[in-house]
This record gives sequence, structure tokens and C-alpha cells, in this order.
Amino acid sequence: MIAIPAYAPRAAAKLLVALVCVLLAAVAARAQGKLKAHYTISMTGVTIGEIVWLVEIGDTLYTTSATGNASGVLSMLVNGEGSVAAQGNIAADRLNPSSYTSTITDDDGTIKLQLTFADGDATEQITPQPPVRADRVPVTDADRRGIADPLSAVLIPTKFGGGVLAASDCNRTLKIFDGRRRYNLALSYNRMDKVAIESGYSGPILVCGVVLQPIAGYRADSMTVKYIAGRRDMELWFAPIAGTSIMAPVRVLMPTLIGTLKIQADQFAAAASPLTPAPVETSPLPPPR
Repeated sequence: MIAIPAYAPRAAAKLLVALVCVLLAAVAARAQGKLKAHYTISMTGVTIGEIVWLVEIGDTLYTTSATGNASGVLSMLVNGEGSVAAQGNIAADRLNPSSYTSTITDDDGTIKLQLTFADGDATEQITPQPPVRADRVPVTDADRRGIADPLSAVLIPTKFGGGVLAASDCNRTLKIFDGRRRYNLALSYNRMDKVAIESGYSGPILVCGVVLQPIAGYRADSMTVKYIAGRRDMELWFAPIAGTSIMAPVRVLMPTLIGTLKIQADQFAAAASPLTPAPVETSPLPPPR
């Protein structure tokens, strides 16, 4: 807080307040940026798909979208294609989603989904409405509270901002609901590293260990979920988005029953820029069923 001396003329005090407002606005303007990223999905070294991810970050608003697909003989864990989008506001160093939409086509057909958020609580609309299956853990109202969508959750505010990554940025639990499945990703610090992405970012990254904690919406007898849940050899690699205090994933490593699934950025082009609020589309493929 800036103290104004009692003897300062009123005009000078007003000028000082105006100057502080200008400086705050300048800081907010620097906290804007865009990201265009492209990821390849591979299994045991064989490329099986791709994801294109767009992000726009402003001082108070954000939008993000992605499209993705996976196919081929090794893609039984992530087979399908889809697009997803999310938008919301930025307050108190948090991304607070207001809406999330997805269109996912997989072996079960095409499902369109919309989430709307109010104070972190989600309400979903799904078309067509999936049949009730006795082997799925039901999603309760409590599971819909205090959560984020899959895209907003992995856009993580950094402690210091300005492209500076800290070990403490890993120490959090991402509470995620995609409209059908409710799960946590418990992050913890693993190490600092460096990366040189073919197109775009080159510099330090933050490597977080990840533990998947299934909550609801999944099949209770799913071998995939049983194999992955609780493992401590999953990793999320994060890089900063230029011009913002937000970091985003550049690599995901996840063990599966048939080998390591890797999602890796070969393009991570970020630049400081004013936000042009416009909904985008996004789709990291859904978690295993």
C-alpha cells in the first residue's frame, strides 16, 4: 500500500492514485498471451495421433480449445477423435471456468457435452444421454462441486509469474470433471529440466509427478483404471506461456498395459498479446474408461 502524506495537496494525491492505476494496468497488459501448440501422441514409440491446442490468456479472461485424434493398431486406449473448448475468468490467481463443451467420437459413438459452472460447481448436459450402467461408479452432486474442466485444470498459474517456474508450482491436486468422469490428478514436484521444442519454446521446464485418483464415472472393473490409478511413474512437463503467469503441459508420460503413452509438443509457440475474447476449441483425449 502507498501512503499519501497528510500535507500533500489534494491534486497531487489524485495524480499519484492515477499513476498507480496506470502502472497496475500496464502490469495487467503484460499478463496477456497466446499459445498455439501441436502434440503428437505415441505408444511404445509409434505415432498414433495428434492434438492441436489453442490458448488465449488475458488479465481477467481466458479461452482455450483443442482438437485431437488417435487411431491405429496400438490406439485401443485412446481411440477416437474430438474437439473441446473452455472459457472463464481469472481471479485470485485461479482460472475459473464458466463453460466447457466437447464433441467426442469413439467406439461408443458421438457424444456432445456441455458443462456450465457456477462458483466451481458444474451442471452437465449430454447428448445423447448415455445409458445407466450398473458397473459404473455413479457421479454424485458432491462430485460436481469445486472442480474444473480438463482444459482449464492443466493451465496452472505460477507462483512468481514472468516465466519463472518454482518447485512449489507442482504441489497441488487438480480436481477434474469432464461431464462423465470425475477424477483427481495429484501433482508433486519431481525435478527441473530443460527442453528445446522443434518449433517455439526453448528453456526451463517443470516436471511434476502425477498420481491418478479415480473418483466416479468409471467402470469399477476397468483393468486400465486399476493399472494406472495410484502409480507414481506418471509425469507432466510444464513450460510457461510467454507474457502470462500461466504454465501449460509440453509432455505427458503415462504407463499403460501395453507400454508408455507419450503426448509430446513439437510446437509450443507462445507470444505476449492482447486477449481477443472468442471461444476456442480443445481436446486432450478423455481419460481411460
